[in-house]
Amino acid sequence: MPENDLQPSDAKGWFNRTVAGAGITSALGDFCYETTTVILPGFLAVLGIPAAMLGFIEGVADAVASFTKMVSGYIADKLGHRKLLVLVGYGLTPVGQILIALSSGWVLILLGRVVSWFGKGLRGPLRDAIVIQAVSPATRGRAFGFHRAADTIGAVLGPLLGVALLGLAQDWHWEDTAGPFRFVLWLSVIPGVLAVLAFLWLVKDPQHSPNPALKFFDTLRGLPVRFKRYLGAVGIFGIGDFSHALLILAATTLLTPSMGVVQAAQVAGLLYVWRNAVQVVVSWPVGWLADRIGHLPILVAGYFLGAVTAVSTALAFWFAVDSIEVLAGIFFIAGLYVAVQEALESTVTADIVRAETMTMSIGALGTVNGTTKFLSSAAVGVIWTMVSPELAFALAAGFMLAGTLLILRVRG
Repeated sequence: MPENDLQPSDAKGWFNRTVAGAGITSALGDFCYETTTVILPGFLAVLGIPAAMLGFIEGVADAVASFTKMVSGYIADKLGHRKLLVLVGYGLTPVGQILIALSSGWVLILLGRVVSWFGKGLRGPLRDAIVIQAVSPATRGRAFGFHRAADTIGAVLGPLLGVALLGLAQDWHWEDTAGPFRFVLWLSVIPGVLAVLAFLWLVKDPQHSPNPALKFFDTLRGLPVRFKRYLGAVGIFGIGDFSHALLILAATTLLTPSMGVVQAAQVAGLLYVWRNAVQVVVSWPVGWLADRIGHLPILVAGYFLGAVTAVSTALAFWFAVDSIEVLAGIFFIAGLYVAVQEALESTVTADIVRAETMTMSIGALGTVNGTTKFLSSAAVGVIWTMVSPELAFALAAGFMLAGTLLILRVRG
């Protein structure tokens, strides 16, 4: 059995100050950068930037975050200074928002997204490891379910307010059509700053023990074979797991002929809010269920729903769907699978690896996810632009289904 059950002596239940503080911080952080996610496709549209560039921007940002995750995990396991790195990571998010708000072309948008996602990669595995070690192994699913639900509350409220403000601001006097989008981006900096303060005041890192003898490549080679199989399956799935900014763009594209680009962008943003609301509602029940019947079987089911999401999007383009109800169904399925994926991928990792390499292992998981998401987002954007969106999302579905089948091998 992996030696990953080192817990603080005063952790009597799954809901404690650290879990609550991490949830509040993540809610504020998501309020900040998910507001950008939901309006970015429309912002690019008014700037005349094509879908291929959106896929490239999101892919590069995800790749930067992914490589940062493994390195930050290694540094944290080696030196033991996790909280400071998490604070820096949260601090970079509003900096990225400012850069995007100042942009008039794709270069500064790319830089801003990279800065934000570098911060996201820096903080993610360290924060997850802090939460894991703040609770008992038997309650990890519930703790992560709560954390992801709180995280997604920010992802609901931020975009919802962003879309509302976008609609309000479009009636004001602006020098160009990008003005309302910039206004929302500037306001999103405020919760990003509050996230840093919340983590500083509320979260206590339950483990400070450094491991100075830890070697990066030796540790990677020494990870359990079962975990390596798990990473392989996650990677295959990830090649199809495109950024949901492209899902927002898909809804915007399908609705624009009947609504116009600004209204279509608003509705697409609200659909993304709906996706996040679904994630909020089901995240804790997913964790609760996984604690009882096993984390990996529930993760397999969630991966299958990911493939269903991609197939449904391809069919929506094939039949030129402009029904808000049908699109809401696709975003509903997307919310279900993301809830499972985000709540359980790290807990499955913690079940497999040893405590002294857990942060780095979670970072390796993030690296695989981010690298493959770069490939997926960039490929979907390019194939969409050069061939067709139907083919782009159909290929994504194929990889997601293959990853779902491969992860069944890990159960043994």
